[in-house]
Amino acid sequence: ETLVLENLITIRHKLSALKKDRESSLRGETILKLYGETEKQVETLAAIRAGHVWDPLYRNRLNDVLDDVMSLLSLFYMSLGRNRQSPAVYVHLVTAERYLAQLTRMGIYTDAILIEIEDRLKDVESIILSEENGTESSSSFLDLLKKKLSRSREKPLHVELTTLRRELGRIASQPSGFTAADIAPFQEKLRQIDQASTVLLSHQDDGHPLAGKGLIVGLMEQLYEEIHDLLASTESISLSLVPLAERLKEIKDQLERLSLTHRWTLRETDLYAFQVQLQEIEKLRVQGKFKDTSGSVPEGQTVINFLLRGCYRLITKMLSENVPVAEALMPIHNQLSTVRRCLVEVQKCGRPDSARELYPYQMKLASIDNMRINGIFYDEDNNIPEGQAICTALLNECYDILHDLMAAIES
Repeated sequence: ETLVLENLITIRHKLSALKKDRESSLRGETILKLYGETEKQVETLAAIRAGHVWDPLYRNRLNDVLDDVMSLLSLFYMSLGRNRQSPAVYVHLVTAERYLAQLTRMGIYTDAILIEIEDRLKDVESIILSEENGTESSSSFLDLLKKKLSRSREKPLHVELTTLRRELGRIASQPSGFTAADIAPFQEKLRQIDQASTVLLSHQDDGHPLAGKGLIVGLMEQLYEEIHDLLASTESISLSLVPLAERLKEIKDQLERLSLTHRWTLRETDLYAFQVQLQEIEKLRVQGKFKDTSGSVPEGQTVINFLLRGCYRLITKMLSENVPVAEALMPIHNQLSTVRRCLVEVQKCGRPDSARELYPYQMKLASIDNMRINGIFYDEDNNIPEGQAICTALLNECYDILHDLMAAIES
């Protein structure tokens, strides 16, 4: 690819020189000639990479240079008034792709914004398709544009997942009820999204996991759980298993309520009672099945198994989110965690207008800091509880963020 890179760099230099030259009028023949040279390089590159020009696995400096060249050509075509020709659409595709990436990163947008972008991409698509069978552009160049269009039209992952969840909720709440056949398409769609997102979620941004990866993974897991629950609920259940199912639903509801407040109210020992109840239910199995009084295996085994799995999942989730901080320090830890989250959100929004906006955080941190004696948090019995290092680290991190924000205001 070295020769292709060198040729593209030469083309980029020529285009940059034309861009800087404001004294001479732009000549279409010059741009068309450079476009023709770029076409040849794209053909060569497509042959070398077997058509995978935009594949992230192949991405290197050449892609950056090619992006520059095609963007400049696109802008020159627009300057020449050739907006309805395929080379002119590239800059629109790149802008749309980056705009959507930014919206995804921030997570703040409306359907109206997405509809506006979609309308523009439909117009771009019509331009590309109108030239697909023409002779003005090489097949590889058009293929390049179509792949870029495809990437730009990909919905942000969490948009697809939240849309899927909303549609799933609509089906589940139908007054007429639903069947397994109604839920199956959602299960298949989720599997497709999961498979398609595997490569994306494995990428890193400057050595760090992609922002929002945890949110996406958590949402997918939640959707899988909801789909499985709905599928299980479509299975008929024998009267002999109804009391067992009702008992498990009650346990699951209690665990779900507890999972919302466990950071502030849960003692790990509280989970023991739930584990005992689940173990008692497990002991009712005979050779792996729940049987009725006559020794038969009644319908509804899957429902019971899904309810059990849901209960265990919630317990596991709460246990995994446990932090090694003593109960006496948990109120302080929770307050510091909340302050940190608030400061991080303030930091994301940019520089505050004035230092006054930060006074509540300063006062809260000062009140927590004043609880320490010689740098140590003590409990009511003057003992030193576990979790000193975690709380101190959180406190220091809050101060660091606060100082950064104050420095931004002063600058």
